Amino acid sequence: MMMVELKGKVEELRERIEDVKKVLSPEKLEKELKELDQKMSEPNFWEDQDRAKQVIQRRKWVEETLNKLRSLERSVKDLEELMEITPEEDTETWAMIDEEIKEVEKTLKELELKTYLSGEMDAKNAYLTIQAGAGGTEACDWADMLFRMYKRWAEKKGYEVELIDITPDDVAGIKSVTVLVKGPYAYGYLKGEQGVHRLVRISPFDANARRHTSFAAVSVMPQIDEDIKIEIKPEDLKIETFRASGAGGQYVNKTDTAVRITHIPTGITVSCQQERSQYQNKRKALELLKAKLYQLEMKKLEEKKKQYEGEKTDIGWGHQIRSYVFHPYKLIKDLRTGYETGNVEAVMDGEIDEFIESYLKWKAQKEKESSNN
Repeated sequence: MMMVELKGKVEELRERIEDVKKVLSPEKLEKELKELDQKMSEPNFWEDQDRAKQVIQRRKWVEETLNKLRSLERSVKDLEELMEITPEEDTETWAMIDEEIKEVEKTLKELELKTYLSGEMDAKNAYLTIQAGAGGTEACDWADMLFRMYKRWAEKKGYEVELIDITPDDVAGIKSVTVLVKGPYAYGYLKGEQGVHRLVRISPFDANARRHTSFAAVSVMPQIDEDIKIEIKPEDLKIETFRASGAGGQYVNKTDTAVRITHIPTGITVSCQQERSQYQNKRKALELLKAKLYQLEMKKLEEKKKQYEGEKTDIGWGHQIRSYVFHPYKLIKDLRTGYETGNVEAVMDGEIDEFIESYLKWKAQKEKESSNN
């Protein structure tokens, strides 16, 4: 019975690998790898350091993806050959085959997740903004906890997190923070985190140890490349310089070169105070403004599309996406997909891949249903 079951599993693995290959296309990846190697060999490659880093990161991602695909194909072929020569009564070898199948499935799941990242901007770096909701220190502490969660997740992915702007609270935590998460498909993975995150816990700031509910809003935008044209007229900008302020400590770089830019037609305001020079802060703030204007355009298009389809859009700051309950029981639940876990410590330490994966699958299923209607 075990032999028949395991042979069926390996057959299913081979079919799933073929499905992944249809989307990821090893031939296209091999071609891209050669093109990236050519770019890296150009004499002026290091002149633009940021672009050079992006190319190196992309090359690493392409090479890793190709290696995993090849490794999976080899593993399945080896398993098929081993199963052919293994007698049914050799339970020890069949147990070993079972373990190997589990390892292959684990790697395959990682690649399957990549097949959901086919959006126009999915491969880009991501701006992540966390804003504490109403509720004073309690909400600011919650925003800081989310900030740590995303930083830990990014570290585990091998992504770089660049601090763009932060406003610490006077007592604890942060009122708001914006970071640039740099790495292949950072936006694709993080885009489903946009929305309101709700926390229920016994407040460490309440002397009577009462239960409190706190909110924090997360916004995620792709970093826009220079080749994507977003028109920003100089006369539409109000540019101010100021001294970085706040509670000090680990976050604040005390400098009078901080820059705040207001886009007059939309009222969007961005600021950057982390760089040493006013020029660098202005450049970073303009990049962030470009991303926000792009997001605004995408939101308008999405709302137009939903209106056309006769649906009400659920995109926006007011949409609650996830509930984190620490008391009276422990449970974190995604309100869109229904995925939940009681392991709150792991999630707050950056283990959010299951939430990301369930969102991407849910979104793909919704899009499939929408296109079938």
